[in-house]
Amino acid sequence: MCTFNDLIYTHLDTLISILLLLIFVALVALAYRSFKEKESTANGDEAQTIIDLNREIAAKDQEIKNLREINEGQEEKLRTQFENLATKILDNTTKKFTDQNKVNLNNILDPLGVKIKEFEKKVNDTYVKGTKERSTLAEQIKNLSELNIRMSKDAINLTKALKGDSKTQGDWGEFKLEMILEKAGLMNGVHYSTQGSFQDEEGKHKRPDVIVNLPEGKCLVIDSKVSLTAYANYYQSEDDVEREGHLKDHVTSMKNHVQDLSSKNYQKLYQINAPDYVLMFVPIEPAFMLAIHADQDLMAWAVEKKNIVIVPTSTLLATISMVSSIWKQEDQKRNVLEIARQGGALYDKFVGFVDDLINVGKRLKSAKDSYDGAMNKLSTGKDNLVRKTENIKALGAKTSKSLPDSLIQRAITDDSGEASQADEAPPTIDEVAKEGDEL
Repeated sequence: MCTFNDLIYTHLDTLISILLLLIFVALVALAYRSFKEKESTANGDEAQTIIDLNREIAAKDQEIKNLREINEGQEEKLRTQFENLATKILDNTTKKFTDQNKVNLNNILDPLGVKIKEFEKKVNDTYVKGTKERSTLAEQIKNLSELNIRMSKDAINLTKALKGDSKTQGDWGEFKLEMILEKAGLMNGVHYSTQGSFQDEEGKHKRPDVIVNLPEGKCLVIDSKVSLTAYANYYQSEDDVEREGHLKDHVTSMKNHVQDLSSKNYQKLYQINAPDYVLMFVPIEPAFMLAIHADQDLMAWAVEKKNIVIVPTSTLLATISMVSSIWKQEDQKRNVLEIARQGGALYDKFVGFVDDLINVGKRLKSAKDSYDGAMNKLSTGKDNLVRKTENIKALGAKTSKSLPDSLIQRAITDDSGEASQADEAPPTIDEVAKEGDEL
């Protein structure tokens, strides 16, 4: 059993620890108290400093407030002055701008009004003109429609007529040929002749459709051939086999025309100075194109074997246009030669006129010299005729007329001994004639 002393010894360390803790707490408390006292003293000083600062801040705030009130008053005054000045400037500027704009607008709007009126007039005129033109156009369209209908009917009738009669086909081909010649500017009877009659070596008559005259007496023979029946059947047929047959017939027809024309030997007629080939005119160009497309050797065969050149409308027109150009150049050449001839004749005639004019001048000069000599004899010298006749008149001869005063003055020497008027030039013919008229 533990005694009290044992307990003491046992818990002595604990007690010492507690005692030391209490001493530490006491020391901490004393230190805290001392710190609080110092802090209280410091806080008192800081509070006084804060109070002083607050007083200074309040004073500064009052100064700021006073300055703000003064500034606000100045701002209000400046704002009022600025508003008044801005209002005045704005009023003056607005008035000046309004007046200037009024002038500018008048300068702009017045011409604009004139232009608008002119534009309105043009619009009205255009509308009226357009209405008339539309009416005219409608009438023309109507006429064209009617013409198209008539042409379609005429084409159908022409096709029927051409298909039914070979003579009609030939006449139509010749008509087309002559139209091309006239369109190129050639004149019948001058640049070409139609249906001329010629004889070959056997005495047979030959009548080519057209003989085109070329410069230097040369000629070009053209004969029209129409292949229409098989061509029309080809396009009207819907069966491929039939179309192929009609195409062959068309090519055969074209070859037959070449053979027939070649057999006539127009190029060998001695009355015609023609080249070694003849032009075979095919007036239906699509028919020509169809034939040469089906037989590509057709053209070469016609030229090389038969001396025939197959020409459609376009080729013939180009050829005839070239002939027309050749004739124009020939006419120009003739005109140049004629101008040169007439110019030479005019020059010779002018030289003759100048020679005659020179001779007239010489004769006039000779006549004037003779006149001057006669007048001098009449009115100069002491015993001139004028003085003698005037002396006779002065002696009492009865006269009904008088000589011109200028002539008398020239003939009589005055008493002062001045030179005779004979030293002066004799009066001209016009002067004498004038004095005679006055008498």
